[in-house]
Amino acid sequence: MQRVAQDWLVLELTHGSGTALGITTGLQFLPLLLFSLWGGAVADRYPKRLILMLTQAMMGGLALILGVLALTGDVRIWHVYALAFALGLVTVVDNPTRQTFAVEMVGKADMPNAIALNSAVFNMGRIAGPAVAGLVISAVGTPVAFLVNAASYAAVITGLKLMRPAELRPAEPKPRAKGQLREALAYVRARPQLWTLMVLVFFVATFGMNFQVTTALMSRLVFHTGAGAFGLGSTILAAGALTGALLAARRKTSGARLLLTTSFAFGALEILSGLVPTFWAFLAVLFPIGVVLLTFTTAANSATQLGTTAEMRGRVMGLYLLVFLGGAPLGSPLVGWAGEAFGPRVSLIAGGAISAAAAVAVAVMLARSLGIRLRDQLRPAWA
Repeated sequence: MQRVAQDWLVLELTHGSGTALGITTGLQFLPLLLFSLWGGAVADRYPKRLILMLTQAMMGGLALILGVLALTGDVRIWHVYALAFALGLVTVVDNPTRQTFAVEMVGKADMPNAIALNSAVFNMGRIAGPAVAGLVISAVGTPVAFLVNAASYAAVITGLKLMRPAELRPAEPKPRAKGQLREALAYVRARPQLWTLMVLVFFVATFGMNFQVTTALMSRLVFHTGAGAFGLGSTILAAGALTGALLAARRKTSGARLLLTTSFAFGALEILSGLVPTFWAFLAVLFPIGVVLLTFTTAANSATQLGTTAEMRGRVMGLYLLVFLGGAPLGSPLVGWAGEAFGPRVSLIAGGAISAAAAVAVAVMLARSLGIRLRDQLRPAWA
């Protein structure tokens, strides 16, 4: 609900500016670009459950502030920019902590399934949230969506509080010391399976995964729909992602072949979404995009955590989230600008082409690093 309401509020305040929408998304992810490694170090040093209770409380407070500003009519676009940046600062610590907390809850053997099921639950919320947000915005206005989101954090904090600490599997805290961030970089650089994965994730996430911007622009500028239809597009994308997450929960391992296949398929489908002639055709393509995208991101997350030792996991996941989300300050404003200058269709086609090209380039790099034949590396996962 927060994502849809924030995007719609920006479009209302700026009279449909794609650039402003991209700037908002970019500011929200800019702290991840600047401080992700530091956030991963924090996750390695302190009890993760306590960190999450603090970060979730801060996120709820930021949603409440934006809701009150919107409700009183005092909100300005710079308020949205500032609060989006503040949310990014909290997310710097919350994201790597939350990602690595999965293994403390279930153990390493069940971690791939836990990550996939977590994605499924998350995407169930993404299905309900945008649809409800569209209805709420249409019926009673944007501010209510922010206020409902703020209230929801009480449930999150309560869930964390009710956990039984004795049943968790906490990693040994890493004492503060010099050179810990350099140690993480050297760790990844020495493992081709990790650094090539992160290169692929960077290009797909930065240039391809901008549907928060492109769906809004396609809905408003190409197909001329309202907030309800925009919410429907986000819901269908999330429904595909939920399907991909449930399929991912059946797998025990995530290999390079799966990552390369799904990233290439995602790029091809995104190009198709930029070419379809009608809004309903656009919605139809969003579903398989969600399936392959979630399959790719879940496999990348699992492969990164399974390929990392417990004492390094927080910092390596900080680096993973840096490449996964840190490119948004570059990609989102660029996609928003391209959508305004050349049309939203061009943004989708370009993002898909870059994602598909990155899959081919990474396959070549990985094959050279590991001495694997390129033909074997590119063979489809379902063959």
